[in-house]
This record gives sequence, structure tokens and C-alpha cells, in this order.
Amino acid sequence: MKERESSLLIEEMLPLLVTNGVGNFTHAQRESARKFMKFVDHLPGGFLIYHADEGEEIIYANKALIHMFECADAKEFVEYTGKSFKGVVYREDYDAVKNSIEQQISVEDNNLDYVEYRILTKKGNIRYVEDYGHHIKTSFGNIYYVFITDATEKTVKHEEEHLQRMRVIEGLSVNYDSILYIDLDTDTVMPYRTSARLTKQFDGKMTAKSYSAVTESFVKSWVHHDDQQRIREVLSPKYIRKALQEERTFYTNFKCLYENTVQYMQLRIVDVENSGRISHIVLGSRNIEEEIKQEMQQKTLLENALEDSKLANVAKDTFLSNMSHDMRTPLNALFGYLELARKNIDNRESLERNLDNVQKAGKQLLDLVDQVLEISYLESKDFHFHEEPCSLKDLIYEVYDELLPHATKKRIDFNTEGLHADALDVYADRDQLKQVFMNIAGNAIRYTGTGGRVDIVVEEMPSASSEFVALKFVVKDTGIGIAPESLDKIFKPFERENNSTHSGVFGSGLGLTIAKQVVDGMGGAITAESEVGVGSTFTVLLSFRRAEKKAEVEDTDDVEEFIKNKKILVVEDNEINLEIETELLEDLGIIVEPAENGQIAVDKMSVAKPDEYLFVLMDIQMPVMDGWQATAAIRAMDDPAIANIPIIALSANAFESDKRQSAKSGMNAHLNKPIDIPALLDAIKKTMMKK
Repeated sequence: MKERESSLLIEEMLPLLVTNGVGNFTHAQRESARKFMKFVDHLPGGFLIYHADEGEEIIYANKALIHMFECADAKEFVEYTGKSFKGVVYREDYDAVKNSIEQQISVEDNNLDYVEYRILTKKGNIRYVEDYGHHIKTSFGNIYYVFITDATEKTVKHEEEHLQRMRVIEGLSVNYDSILYIDLDTDTVMPYRTSARLTKQFDGKMTAKSYSAVTESFVKSWVHHDDQQRIREVLSPKYIRKALQEERTFYTNFKCLYENTVQYMQLRIVDVENSGRISHIVLGSRNIEEEIKQEMQQKTLLENALEDSKLANVAKDTFLSNMSHDMRTPLNALFGYLELARKNIDNRESLERNLDNVQKAGKQLLDLVDQVLEISYLESKDFHFHEEPCSLKDLIYEVYDELLPHATKKRIDFNTEGLHADALDVYADRDQLKQVFMNIAGNAIRYTGTGGRVDIVVEEMPSASSEFVALKFVVKDTGIGIAPESLDKIFKPFERENNSTHSGVFGSGLGLTIAKQVVDGMGGAITAESEVGVGSTFTVLLSFRRAEKKAEVEDTDDVEEFIKNKKILVVEDNEINLEIETELLEDLGIIVEPAENGQIAVDKMSVAKPDEYLFVLMDIQMPVMDGWQATAAIRAMDDPAIANIPIIALSANAFESDKRQSAKSGMNAHLNKPIDIPALLDAIKKTMMKK
């Protein structure tokens, strides 16, 4: 049978499908119809034939379509759909589907159509289908025969991808003023959000446009001419695909012209499919003007910090140069006077004079080392203030008494004023506060010439609370003064107006830095006023918590008499230090028992008789066992008389943290090396009184 005749035969057989063979048809025609029905019943997809007239009556539905609707058989399918194509389509989709079919077959030469719609199954499930239809005319009327496939999984997946894209868009929209959805394959762009810069490109409407046309218009209209060529390249599909092959997103910054001003913008492009085929992307644009400004400010800050660092290094180098000079000066004096002492060893007067000078040079060197260590400690995290009841009157008098010999030697008129006892009993860190006034007043005497005047004045200021006292301390001198351009440097570490060669005055230049850091740490303020050739005035403002006035303790103990002929244990690993300490202590009438390290000291104490030793003078840094460990071991001994023996640290570990550790280990006092006999006697007195 020819192809044309076969086609016509099938068309003429259509009524037979409804009547199931009833009619005036030959046996061959009926047999062909049965074979056709058997064939389409075994198709994997749905097959439907229905009239194209007003009622759209169904002529035939294959088994796959019946199962797609979750019907048991053809009868149930006919009842459920009302035997009409209208009953096949989900009611909300029907009008759109009908209009689409009619429009397609009116312009399609082969009368073909394709539509997508939903169906509602007998069990109430919504499915998505794709409908491929063909409209034909027969002697029995116009009909459609349709192939229907279940597209639910594909549609759901597509919707999930769409939701994912929308989530990406929503996420971008938080920070981006323009959001575009782009299909690179079709060269289309759909605006999701547009700023004033993109309104023109979309004619003020949220409708799809040509991506390439929108891109070119945007570049010409808004992008700064310096960046136009680069942005054209970045926005090209070729560049985007290459960039997104490596990362799912990338961005670029550029300059934009807006209202005759240059602004900084950022474009971010995201692959929203992540399927390997880069086509669907989201493009977001945002203004990064503030970020660029902050970045530039940060850059400026970093540049300034670098410059400050360079200046600080210059200052530090200068300081080290000065320190090299200032440390070598007393060292040269030490060696020089020692050599002179050796040459004149038989001349007692010359020997004593040279030894006095050796002691002065050593004191200068020790002061330098102490100040360098102090500034390092103040800048460390380990530094803390420790408040205790303190008489500022006594403290100022101590400063006065210690500095008076220096002032007297230079014939300086040195005075104190305003030391009223009622206001000067406070809680304070006495040692740190004394350091402040020693540094300021010591500087005043150092830089004041012969016949000048230095005054320490204390004045009570109004206070907001009766529990606190506000005090102003003024140190005024008639010294050489400070140049105006140097006033802002005097409190900085590693800075001083002149080195000792130029000024003729020996010193590290760290005294005022230490004073300021302590005052600042106490919540106070320190200022300076000066005039070259006239003098300087330093003012310290501090607030203290009031303390009850301490009762005076009558000191009747003669410490030196008390310690004569008493044996002490000196724990020291350095032979030279041990020799010096032994001789100085023996000069006081003390019997010295040496121990080379902490373990030996513990061993000696473990076999000692009660009261065999008056106290232990303990170094800290030693081999085998250090002083803290040794002290803890002694405190843990069974015999209370041995375990509670007074232990005084004598160490080069001079930081506050070292003193706290000494107290924690069980030591009664902590003295700094080199040994200072008056300080040791004071510590012995306090320790024996507490015993």
C-alpha cells in the first residue's frame, strides 16, 4: 500500500475507533484499526485524538494517557474528563492553552502546535505535560491527534533551578542597586532591579532586551572613558564564560560618570546554573564609593604609620647612638678611675677619691640601665598598679631628701611648699609615684645651673567626691629651658632635645617618658611649659582615694646591732657577686654561709637546726634550682621553725611581675641587685618586725 493511501485509510478509520468496529467498514479496515490501537496503546507516552469542534469530544485515548491520569480504565477516564479535551487540561490553564493552539495552527503550514500545561489526576495530583499536536481535516470533520508526555520531573527541576536563581538574585539585591538576569545563548537580558544608570537602557520598563545592545549602551553612557574598553571585554560572553569556568562568581571595579562626577562602581557576575554550560548568569552592580574612600584612608593611615615607624626608627637609632655614648662615658670613667686607683694604691687620699668616682660612675650606669628596663616594663602587658595606704607628705620629703645633696652641691635653692598632712594620706602605688617625682624633680636639678632655684609645690584642688582628693603637683625650675619645637618630644620614648655632648648634662632622656606613662596609667595628666633661658614648669594632676592617716610607729630597734654575729644563708651562683655580697655583709658583723644554687640551699635548710640562720638572702636565676623553687621547697618543710624562716630575694629580676612571683613563692621581701646595704637593713627591719 502506498504511503498516501495508508495515511488516508487511517484518517477514514477514525470513527471506527469510537464505535469499536461498528459500521460499514471492511474486515481489512477493521483489522488495520485494531493494529493501530494496539500500537498506540503500547507507546510510552500518552496519545489522544479529539474533535476540533466546539465540544472537543475525545475520540480515543491510549492506555499510557489513562494511567497518566491515574484512572483504572477507559471508562473511568471518559467519566473523569467528561469525554472532552477541556476536561483533560487543568481548568486554570485551559484558556491559555486553547488560544496558543489556535494561534499556532493558524500560522503553521503543517498545522502543528506545541503547548505546556498542567493536568489534575483522578487522585488529585497535579502533573506537568508537554503537548505535541497535529490538526487535520477528514470527511468526518476536523480533528486533533496529540502526543502527550509527562514533564513533571523536568518542570520541577526547572522550577527549582529558577528558585535557586531567584535566591541568588535576592541575595545580591541586598547590596546591589541593579540586578540583571542574562541568557548568553539567546543574547537576552531581563532586569530584576535597575538603578538610574540603567533606566535608559530598558526604556523605564522591566522587559527583556538584547544583552549586547544594553551592554554597549551602558558602556557608552556611563563608564568612564579610561575603563570603557576593559569593561566591554569583561562583559563579553567569551570573557564571562572563561572567568566562570574557574570560579562561580567574579567581580570587577570601574569608574563611572554620574552627574559630572566620578564614582567607583563594582560589577559582580554569578553563574546561577552551575551545570558546566555557562549561559544563565546574574549581573549585579553597586556603588563602592565609600569602600574606596575607606580603602584610600586606610592606605593613607598605613603610609602615615610607615612614616611614623621610620621616624620612630630614626629616633630609636638616635637614642641608641646617645645611649652608646652615655653608657661608654661612665664605663670609661670606671676603668679610668680604677687604673688611677691602682697607680696610687699607696696614696690613701688619692685612692679614696678615685674609688668615690668609680662609685659615682657605676651609679650613673645603673641609673641608665634601670630607666631603659623601666620604660620596657611600662610598655609591657605585665605592668599593673598596686594601691596601698601612702603618705604623699612622706613621699615628697623622701624625694626632697634624696635630691637635696645634688641641689646643695650646685648651690640650688631647693624648696617644698603645700605639704599639708590632712590631704596627703591616700591609696596609691607609692613606688611608681615616687619614680614620677624623682624623674621630674631630678631633671629640674640636673638642668638648672649653679645658683638657680627649684620648687616642688603641692596644691589641693576641688574634688567631686569627699572620698577622693584631687592634687596638683608643680615642679618649677630656673634652668636652661626647652625650645618650643622640642616640647612635644620630651614625653616620647627615645627622644630628647640634646644628647649629653651638646647639653653637657648626662641622662637617658627616658625619665619624662616614664613619668608620663605612669601618670597616664593612674588616670592623671602631665603638662610642661618652658622658655629657653628662663626655666620650665611641669604640672601633674592626679586624683586619689583618701586613706586614714597612719599612726606613727616608734622605731627603737637597732638593726645593725640586732644582726651582729648572726648567721645567714646567702644563695648566689655568681662568684663575683657572692664575693662582694659576703664582704659587705661581713662588714656588718654578719656570718655568711654560702650556697651556690637553690638545691644546695634546700639541702642545707633540711639539716639546719632551728634558729641556725637569721634569714636567707636568695638569688632567683640560678642553675639546678632557681630561687622561687627553692623558697617553695623550704616553705613546704615539716619543721615550722625552718619552713617559716625569713627569705629576702636579691635579684637582677627587677620587674613588678618578678616581685609578685617572689611573694607568691613565699619570699618576705624582694630587693634589686646590686646589693644596697641601707635597703637591705630596711627590709630586715620590716621582715623581723613582721616575724
